[in-house]
Amino acid sequence: MASNRHLSRIIALQTLYEYDFRMSLDMPELKTDLKEILDRNLQVYAEALEETDFILDLVNGTIKKQKAIDALIVPAAPEWPIDQIAKVDKTILRMSCYELMIKCEVPPKVVINEAVELAKSFGGDNSSKFVNGVLGTIYRESKFYEPKEDKKLQESKQEDSRQSESASTNAKPTKSKPKKAKEE
Repeated sequence: MASNRHLSRIIALQTLYEYDFRMSLDMPELKTDLKEILDRNLQVYAEALEETDFILDLVNGTIKKQKAIDALIVPAAPEWPIDQIAKVDKTILRMSCYELMIKCEVPPKVVINEAVELAKSFGGDNSSKFVNGVLGTIYRESKFYEPKEDKKLQESKQEDSRQSESASTNAKPTKSKPKKAKEE
C-alpha cells in the first residue's frame, strides 16, 4: 500500500505539473483541461493502481485550495517569490502543503519525507533541501506542530543541557580582585 501511495503522489505531481505548465503558457489554442490530464495519467498507470481516490483528492484539493496553500508557502520562503520557484518544486510544495496542512490524514513526517523523495527524483540538485526547509518551516509554525514529537528539537535540547552541565562542572572558580577605592 505504501508504494502505491508513492505512485499515487507521482501521478498527482505529474498531473498538477502539466496543468500548471499549460496554464502558464497563456495560449488560448492550447486546451488546458485538468480532468483530461488526470484521466490520461490515470489510464497510463491503471494496471498498477489499486485505488484512485487518493490521487483525485490530492489533485482536486490542491487546485481548489491553491490560494490558501500559496499563502502558506510565501512567508516560509521569503527569498523566493512564488512565481520564481521552479515549477516542479512549486508543484511538490503545493501538493504536500495540501496533504500536510489541509488534509491532515498522513503523519507530517511521512508527508515531508515523501515530498523530499519526489524532489530528489524530479527536481533539481537543491530541490530536496529547499522543499524540506519550506515544509518544515510551514509545519513548525502551524497549529499542528507538536514540539514533543520533534526529535531534532528534543536532541537539540538534550545537547544544550549536556553542554550547560559540562560548562558548569568544568568551570574553574575565578578570584576577583578587589577594586581599589578611588583616591580623591
